[in-house]
Amino acid sequence: MADNFQDILYEIVSGLQDGILGTLKIRKLGKAESEEILKKDPEPMTTLARRRAERNKDKVQHKEREPKIIQRIIMCCAWNGGIFLMSIFLFNHMLLPIVQLIIAGIFGGSGNNSVWGWIGPILSWTFSALWILPIFVLSKVVNSLWFQDIADAAYFQYRGKPKQFNISSLIADISFSMLLQAFFLIQGTLFMFLPIPAVGQIIGHIHMALLYSLYAFEYKWLNMGWEVHKRLSHIENCWPYFFGFGLPMAVMTSLHPSVVISGCIFSILFPVFIISANEAIEPTRVCSFPLKLFAPVVALSNAIFSRATAGGSNISSQSKPAVPPTGRPKKRVGISQYSQEYS
Repeated sequence: MADNFQDILYEIVSGLQDGILGTLKIRKLGKAESEEILKKDPEPMTTLARRRAERNKDKVQHKEREPKIIQRIIMCCAWNGGIFLMSIFLFNHMLLPIVQLIIAGIFGGSGNNSVWGWIGPILSWTFSALWILPIFVLSKVVNSLWFQDIADAAYFQYRGKPKQFNISSLIADISFSMLLQAFFLIQGTLFMFLPIPAVGQIIGHIHMALLYSLYAFEYKWLNMGWEVHKRLSHIENCWPYFFGFGLPMAVMTSLHPSVVISGCIFSILFPVFIISANEAIEPTRVCSFPLKLFAPVVALSNAIFSRATAGGSNISSQSKPAVPPTGRPKKRVGISQYSQEYS
């Protein structure tokens, strides 16, 4: 038992270390970018140079992708922290107090409370409806594009070209994964409302840490050709490492009760963890007791997709794959295969 506890603690610390060291990897990328610019050959484009450029095509692409990583990280920080988060701070801590002081100077003490009692909420609701909500929705779209750029560029640098997915399989995989992650987020949130506060908070933070690790590693695993059942099994079988990896983001995003501010903090930190996930040395040894936390949401997601997909209920009710006349198992295409392979 003591050995198991020491192994779990070691994996948690390893995941925590790999997650935090993402900041150092950003500096490494910037240094590599500067070195490659200095090493740039000013040789004229003769016939020999053109042939050499063709042979080094992948290296040229590598040079073009490196600045994109740093650029996208700066853009994420500037948009989410410099524009979105700062505008909320300025409105709540500068604009509202100034307006309240002006009203107090105009209406006096007793009138100030009654007038500010309805002006304050109107200003807050207007700001939320006309600024926070549109920017929040726009940020979700823009951040997802920037996160994908960072992940693809980092993967190309560290591991080369990604494996190609069949388009229909990729759409099914991503759709199933998004629904599953939404249900897992709800599941973790519900655990936080358990009657025993300490237990609920611990279980909820375990959910959030594993979910954030899945977010960060999923870009790499998709490029490696891993299907969703393999990704989930790996998370559950090596849960101490992935709990440690996602713990810093789980703690940082839980510091503020506002969902919007927590989302800004997540969007600022997440690019670093994408880079960390691409260079992380994942554990190969399976934990002695895996955490099957994804099992309920996998079953629920599969049930929904089976009903929504034509013929899904018939596929999910089959216990064995159909065997064609050649005697070779017929590969089934559908979301239901994920839960069956996962289990």
